[in-house]
Amino acid sequence: MKLWVLRHGEAEPRANSDAERRLTAHGREQVLHSAARLLSQPLQAIIASPYVRAQQTAALVHDTLGFVEPVRTVPWLTPDSDVREVIDEIERLGLEHVLLVSHQPLVSCLVGMLSEGHRQGPGMGTASLAELEGEAGLVGSMKVCGVHHA
Repeated sequence: MKLWVLRHGEAEPRANSDAERRLTAHGREQVLHSAARLLSQPLQAIIASPYVRAQQTAALVHDTLGFVEPVRTVPWLTPDSDVREVIDEIERLGLEHVLLVSHQPLVSCLVGMLSEGHRQGPGMGTASLAELEGEAGLVGSMKVCGVHHA
């Protein structure tokens, strides 16, 4: 499996709730920069957190790639989601080329757990994109092919 994990772009510091924070203009630019790295990739699905900034990030990637399938919104990609649940959900998808759009601390924990078997993953700034390859359902069984920062 090939898995890309994208953290949302820079967001407003405040909103009525954390889930309602929107991307800034700079955040949108960051996302477009990261989306360009996915142009030649054979994605089968874009799956995103329900939080506004992740939805905006996923929509920008979707439009940049001219992706046909709609973005899938799932409750298991929020900042405090359980990383083991996320791994189980990825495996249940049964897909080979997937982009996940989510938040810290989940994105770093997920990359660390999939590649090293522990929660300490690489630093993932806003709009950072990690590329992994291997067996997604098993902890520590994927290789990090690269982490790209916007």
